Amino acid sequence: MQKTPRANRLHIAIFGRRNAGKSSLINALTDQDLTVVSDVAGTTTDPVYKSMELLPLGPVTMIDTAGIDDDGELGKLRVEKTKEVLGRTDLAIFVVDPGQGIDEAEKELLAEVQDRDIPVVGAANKVDRAEDERIDRLSEELGIELQPVSAVEETNIEDLKKEIVFNAPSEFEEPHIIGDLIKPQQTAVLVVPVDMAAPKGRLILPQVQTIRDVLDNDAQAMIVKERELRGALKELKSDPEIVVTDSQAFMDVDADVPDRVPLTGFSVLFARYKGDLEIFIRGIKGIDSLNTGDKVLIAEACTHHRTPDDIGTVKIPRWLRQLVGGELEFDHVSGREFPDRLEDYDLIVHCGGCMANRKEILYRLKKADSRDIPIVNYGMLIAHVHGILDRALEPFPMARMIWEEK
Repeated sequence: MQKTPRANRLHIAIFGRRNAGKSSLINALTDQDLTVVSDVAGTTTDPVYKSMELLPLGPVTMIDTAGIDDDGELGKLRVEKTKEVLGRTDLAIFVVDPGQGIDEAEKELLAEVQDRDIPVVGAANKVDRAEDERIDRLSEELGIELQPVSAVEETNIEDLKKEIVFNAPSEFEEPHIIGDLIKPQQTAVLVVPVDMAAPKGRLILPQVQTIRDVLDNDAQAMIVKERELRGALKELKSDPEIVVTDSQAFMDVDADVPDRVPLTGFSVLFARYKGDLEIFIRGIKGIDSLNTGDKVLIAEACTHHRTPDDIGTVKIPRWLRQLVGGELEFDHVSGREFPDRLEDYDLIVHCGGCMANRKEILYRLKKADSRDIPIVNYGMLIAHVHGILDRALEPFPMARMIWEEK
C-alpha cells in the first residue's frame, strides 16, 4: 500500500479551527501517531501530507491543515495554504470543537467546500466535554450533521470511518488509462525513449501506470525505444491495436507507424485520465491566437532535475516562439504552486499531471476555463505544433469531432 503513488490515492483533508483536535483525530482514524499533537494552538503550520491505508477504503493521503482561525500576518499565509488544499481534496472532514462554538471563518470555509462539490463529513470532537443538545444545535447552525467523536478517548471513531466510506466519491480517477481502448489478448506497443531526460534505471510514472493498465485488462504490452519501433512492428504477426508514444518522439514514431494503426501519446491518455480532454482541446485552439509579446504560464505538478534541453523550460518555449514568429513572456511554476490570478496569462501549458490527483488537475483546468484562459498539456501541444494532433486524437472519436469543429 505504501508504494501506491500519492496521485492515485483518495485525498482526505481535515479542516477546522486551531486546537479543535484535527491532528488528534487523524491519529485516531489511522491508529498511528502520524501528526504532532499539542495543547498549544497552531501546532500545525503548513499542510502535512501522510500516505497511509485507511480500511476499508485502502490507500489514501490524509492532509492535516493549519487552523482556519490563525491570526497575524504569518497566520494569514497559513490560512491561504489551508484553502489551497481544497483544490486537491476528494473528501473533507470538517472538525468542530463544541466548546468553541462556530465562527464566521468556519462557515465561510464550509460554504467554499460545498460550492466546489467536495463531499464533506462533519465531526464534533471532544464529546467527552460536550452535551448532545449542544452538538445538535451546532449541526443545525452549520447545516451538516456532526458525528460526535472523541479523538483522545477514541469514542465513535469507527462510526466516523463509516461516514467517510459512505461519502467517499466512488470514482476519483477515470477508470482507465488505456484499458477501454484494447481488448483481452490484444497488443499495445508503448514507445519509451531512453535519453537524458529518462530517469536512470527506471521508467517514468505515466509509462509504468499505462503498462499496469494494459496488464489489468488482460492485454499485452510491447515496450520499445523509438529506434527499435519499426523492426518491432515488422516482427508482429498482426498489427497492434494501438501504439502509444512519449510526446517528444511523436514525429519519429508517426513516420514509422502505418496510417491503419491508431497512434496516440501518453500525454493524450493522461489528458482524459487526469483531466478533461474537451477543455484541453479548446485550449489547443487558443494556441493559434497567440501573438508576439503574449504571456504564457508553464505549470508542472512536480519538481524534477532539469536537463539542458528540458521540455518545459527550453523546448516548449522554443516551439511557441517559432509558432508566433517572435518573443513571448514565460512564467514557470512547479509542485503545488498555481497562481490565483490567471487573467495575466494568454495561455497555460500544463504537464501531464502524473504526480497530481485528478481533483487538482480538474480544479486547475476549470479555474482557467472559467476565466476563458486557454490551457493545454505538454503532449497535445507538441502534437499540434508538429501537425499530428489529428492522428493522436483518432482513438477518441468524440474528442476528434470537437477538434474538427474549427
